[in-house]
Amino acid sequence: MNTTNSTSEYLILFRGCGWDRSLSPAELQKSLASFFGWFERLSASGVLKAGQPLTDDARIVSGKNGSTVADGPFAESKETIGGYFLIRAESLDAAVAIAQQCPTLEHGAVMEVRPIAAQCQKLHRAEKRIAEKLVPAGV
Repeated sequence: MNTTNSTSEYLILFRGCGWDRSLSPAELQKSLASFFGWFERLSASGVLKAGQPLTDDARIVSGKNGSTVADGPFAESKETIGGYFLIRAESLDAAVAIAQQCPTLEHGAVMEVRPIAAQCQKLHRAEKRIAEKLVPAGV
């Protein structure tokens, strides 16, 4: 499977929602000021394409025809996705370097950086398998 990224877009997922709980009000104010400064620099430079926080409410849809709907998320709070940034970067390493600048990391926040694929790899794999079955033997 081809895992190269043909775009320059990356998703930064903010994992863990409790980084702020152990901070004093003064520490929290300082951290938030640093975070919003980082956010503004990314926005002003054109690196940040989009970003939003997520609520704690969620529904998990599964089963044939989406027949099962359950309240969620079920991940441990340290794994819960609290929001995202969609950024532009020259490479995965450059995107990681941008994520490493997030001020909340020093308080326990965790960030996952994922390349945006030009095409869904699972759909591409399925299409390839179908095409292989449709080609007559010996051709």
